[in-house]
Amino acid sequence: MEIQDDSGLNRHLFGTDFKWGVSTAAFQIEGGYDADGKGLSIWDVFTAQKGKIKSGHHAQTACDFYTSYHTDIELIQQLNIPNFRFSISWSRVLPDGTGRINQAGIDYYNTLIDHMLQCGIEPWVTLYHWDLPHALELKGGWTNREIVKWFAEFVELCAKNFGDRVKNWMVVNEPSVFTGAGYFLGIHAPGRRGLGNFAKAVHHVTLATATGGRILRSILPEANIGTTFSCTYIEPLSDKKKHIDAAKRVDTLLNRTFIEPILGMGYPQEDLRVLNKLNKYMQPGDLEAMAFDFDFIGLQCYTREIVRSSMLTPYIGAALVSAEKRKVPLITEMKWEVYPEAIYHMLKKFSEYKGIKKILITENGAAFPDTLTDGQVNDELRTKYIQDHLSQILRAKQDGANVHGYFVWSLTDNFEWAEGYHARFGLIHIDFETQQRTIKQSGLWFSNFLADEK
Repeated sequence: MEIQDDSGLNRHLFGTDFKWGVSTAAFQIEGGYDADGKGLSIWDVFTAQKGKIKSGHHAQTACDFYTSYHTDIELIQQLNIPNFRFSISWSRVLPDGTGRINQAGIDYYNTLIDHMLQCGIEPWVTLYHWDLPHALELKGGWTNREIVKWFAEFVELCAKNFGDRVKNWMVVNEPSVFTGAGYFLGIHAPGRRGLGNFAKAVHHVTLATATGGRILRSILPEANIGTTFSCTYIEPLSDKKKHIDAAKRVDTLLNRTFIEPILGMGYPQEDLRVLNKLNKYMQPGDLEAMAFDFDFIGLQCYTREIVRSSMLTPYIGAALVSAEKRKVPLITEMKWEVYPEAIYHMLKKFSEYKGIKKILITENGAAFPDTLTDGQVNDELRTKYIQDHLSQILRAKQDGANVHGYFVWSLTDNFEWAEGYHARFGLIHIDFETQQRTIKQSGLWFSNFLADEK
């Protein structure tokens, strides 16, 4: 396949210490849902419920990474990608969430890490990427303050078993998404709803994130420790004050609620009154316990949202104006607007926080309809999406943003949560019937970009 490139991009423009990689998550790729002593996660249980996942899809096999990891790691090597972000399945190493250790799970991740290192690929571990052990959900999950102790046990286990080889760690992935979708809206696992569930989950996740950072630092003082946040560029529908105020509330909820307490600033309650509900769950010393000095912050940015005032919307008084209604030039399979400037604005915004040492883009990518024809996937839209976002990251870097890395979401097509297998984000196409892998045009372009010696 001939790869056209008129982007003008060169990897060396980003600097010699800029980190390049791809990102994945255990539940989305591994399969092996009950293999070798693994316990059930909340997503195993949620996907088994009728009507929760589009087309009734599940992830019992997913991309079969559990048994096919050699193939995929060697594809990463072939694509010249030096860093691989993956997550540890909590219920694979601790089937009951605490207590009993599943040595087969520990052995699996040790073998995976060793194979990566043999292939010259640096492991970047995410500790929690949404797949809470179901046994802990039965005890309240993230709504139970005891989860801070349960999570600490999991972090310690991973640090002691993998920390001799894993130097780069991310504690929690996108807390605003899994608390909002899983504990307020109920559209993701575990399917809980309501402000009370959400408020408790928010506070306990924040405490657990900082606690995880401290445990990693105590066991692995030389490690590179971070955590990741989703972020979305928010703009008001117009310059009317009511829309500007609504956009500020949405920005506070999506982009500030979790990062500011980590930085020791507390929750941004003055700009979003509903966050005062968190005070009910605060205990003496929590303000200090929520803060941790991370080595880096991972940002995951895909799009922008336009916000209007909506007094009918409880708690936040705002509503999103969909990309389809706005008739934007290009939207993805997820119905997200393609707006590369969003990543520039978010990098500039987060660079203004004095407490953030470094920023890495730990996820960015797009789902488009992909067609496998004559053994090829010509995904020009995805290729251009990546190029245009890299151009905006470079622009932000040149304008002083403290950005030091870029990880594409994702290595392969995978189980995309409530979307099942319909939304394909991968640089590599997967036929989920045969598990056949095919590198897409976007993957070939990224490989050429990373191999550039100019």
